[in-house]
Parts: sequence; C-alpha cells; structure tokens
Amino acid sequence: MPPGWLLRDVYAAVDHAHARRLLTVFYQWCANAEVAEVTRLAKTIAAWQDEVLAYHHERLSNGPTEAMNLLVKKIKRVGHGFTNSANNRPRLLLHCGVTWQDQPTARLRGKPRPIA
Repeated sequence: MPPGWLLRDVYAAVDHAHARRLLTVFYQWCANAEVAEVTRLAKTIAAWQDEVLAYHHERLSNGPTEAMNLLVKKIKRVGHGFTNSANNRPRLLLHCGVTWQDQPTARLRGKPRPIA
C-alpha cells in the first residue's frame, strides 16, 4: 500500500487515538520501505505530527486558505513584476472568483477625431 493511502487513512480515522495508531502504521511502513524519498516524507510528517493530529479535534483545515495564497502568488508571477496595485487587484479578484462592482466606462461625446 503506497504511503499516500496510509496518510489518507489517518485523516479518515474516527478519532484522535485511532489516527495516532494509523500514523504509527505509516511510520513503520516508511521505515520498512528503505527509500530515501519515503524516509524524508516520514520525517516531514513527524515534524508536523501535532498539526496532522489536530485535524481530529475540529475537522477543520487551512487547505482552502493555502490554495488561495498559492493562486495569488501564481497570478503575481504571471504579472511579470508589475506592481501597480490598481491593475493587480482586479486581476486577483477575477482569477479568485470574486465579483465586484466597477465604475462604468464613460461614453465618448461626439465623433472620435482621427489621430493622424
């Protein structure tokens, strides 16, 4: 069973004690795998063990917030370093799915004159 499935089982556990037991199973599986990347994953999860197990108290996650932060960073990267906040704010709102009221464009009076 891949380690991702074992971690998914930790979050699907019915209570905190069950999640802790499943996390121990995950650590044992990673130790037996003897793969550098899996060992590094186990060390990372061990460092965040309290936060992983805290999910079982309230069943809340900051995943949506982290997703929004990632989207904002990606949009700023696509902006190629332009820092005009008047332009960045509508771009962020548009990509993040927020609707807003904007001033309507002023209509031209009379016929436009040729430039050249």
